[in-house]
Amino acid sequence: MPKRGYHHGNLRQALIDAALELIEQRGPTGFTLSEAAKRAGVTPAAVYRHFEGREDLIAEAAHQGYDIFAELMEFAYESGQPSALKAFEATGRAYLAFARKYPGHYIAMFESGISVNRTPELAYAANRANGVLERAASDLSQHIPEDKRPPASMFSAHIWAMSHGVVELFARNSPGRASPFPADDLLETGIGIYLRGLGLVSPDE
Repeated sequence: MPKRGYHHGNLRQALIDAALELIEQRGPTGFTLSEAAKRAGVTPAAVYRHFEGREDLIAEAAHQGYDIFAELMEFAYESGQPSALKAFEATGRAYLAFARKYPGHYIAMFESGISVNRTPELAYAANRANGVLERAASDLSQHIPEDKRPPASMFSAHIWAMSHGVVELFARNSPGRASPFPADDLLETGIGIYLRGLGLVSPDE
């Protein structure tokens, strides 16, 4: 009787899904390829028909995560149009929503140590996601006098860092950490303070 792995419908994706579950449960270094193979219902040898090793498997999980992330960011950006402010704020909220809904992908993308430049495909997907936030920042920064306007890349990097910090500290149930405020409120008020500092939101809003 042939082994199950040799007639699996979509072995590559089954391995990625298994890895995502393990990453979420144990972290990116807390599992072996053999465990991913077992969870996918195939032999360990079958893994190497698709991936060179565990890092290659995690990189593909990150690649798929960035694709999903970029789509969510683009949807958020479009949902806020034609208001540059609403589009910008929506992209910040999309970051938090992604981290909650796709924790395995999030960890593979940002906590695995896998470089976004590992493959051209991964780099493209990561740059696409970052590009949405930078585009939203560029749109909004047009309302700032040119001599006081920060580069869009700096503007977006500040919001990215703020969003990432809120996720890491307060939105992923980090052991020993608790916030008296919901993560959504922390992010929204933080972005509000930042935008007021740039003169993009009036003090009474």
